Amino acid sequence: MPAPLPHTIPLDLPTVGQLSLAERAVGRLAGAGRLLPNPHLFLASYLTEEALASSRMEGTQASLTELFDAAALGETPSIDVREVQNYVHALEHGLARLPDLPVSKRLLCEMHRLLLVGVRGQEKTPGEFRRSQNWIGSPDNRPETALFVPPTVENMWPALDDWEKYVHEARPELPLLVRTALLHYQFETIHPFLDGNGRLGRLFIVLYLVEQGLLPAPLLPLSAQLERTKSLYIEHLQGVRERGDVQGWLRFFLSAVADQANRSVERAERMTDLRERYRSKLRGNRSRAGEVVDLLFGNPVLTTRFVVSHLGVTSQGASHLLRQLTELGVLREDGDGRRGVRARWYADEVLEVLEL
Repeated sequence: MPAPLPHTIPLDLPTVGQLSLAERAVGRLAGAGRLLPNPHLFLASYLTEEALASSRMEGTQASLTELFDAAALGETPSIDVREVQNYVHALEHGLARLPDLPVSKRLLCEMHRLLLVGVRGQEKTPGEFRRSQNWIGSPDNRPETALFVPPTVENMWPALDDWEKYVHEARPELPLLVRTALLHYQFETIHPFLDGNGRLGRLFIVLYLVEQGLLPAPLLPLSAQLERTKSLYIEHLQGVRERGDVQGWLRFFLSAVADQANRSVERAERMTDLRERYRSKLRGNRSRAGEVVDLLFGNPVLTTRFVVSHLGVTSQGASHLLRQLTELGVLREDGDGRRGVRARWYADEVLEVLEL
């Protein structure tokens, strides 16, 4: 049973130092996000990275290229790819709902339903809080041998109500990033759904930071950093549960925020530089190739069908635009050109930046 969320907590000096670094890094990221020439062009890649990393932490096997491939080809994806796509849809839904519905139990249920549509776990009451006991990390699927057993259903409800009230506290005393760390820990410890708690709890982080105005858009794919340090992430969550090591968890979380925010700033700068370099190659070009350049920053794998659907040009016109960019070294063609739609064009430099 998790302890109630604290409204005040004395932060030791190492934690205060880490908080300062994290706030500074997030501030730089927010500033970079506001200066992007077309922020929406880059959001798809940030959302995809967040979704991919968070899903891989739960065992999903999919690569960045497979995800962009599936979007470009418009084909029915594998279960693994669909799980990542569901994560993106759930986050997009949450962001779209924020003007009318704040972060809440109701919004989490809506997002949870989208998260499990047509994938593993779809039989585990999507969109509904659990009505039975669950547990985590048991080699023989028994609570007696589990790494962690969340609260009983009876105890889950008051803990969940307390969590929601904490989200909406009118005049919080603790810094926002500290509150976010505590809320994430508490959600994962309550584990209110039969499946998808890890993904939804990580999805909550960026949604909450956007709702609170710390970020102008979901530019902090924190799950990417948590995946890189997965064993420490689990260890620190358990450290709070078993030893009450809140400071250790806060330092870990704040360090992850700082590292990923700095990576995201670097990515925004490199993506902006790439876009300007590509557009400079098109100076004087009166075709719509510049619009294709903008498309590839959202999905760096393109097909003629993808360009047709997004720009409203003919198939022949799309092929001409793609080949223009191939001749300029922006794209690389791959696939059987005789089959038309199966041919793909890869923006290798964009993919390289996204895989940093």
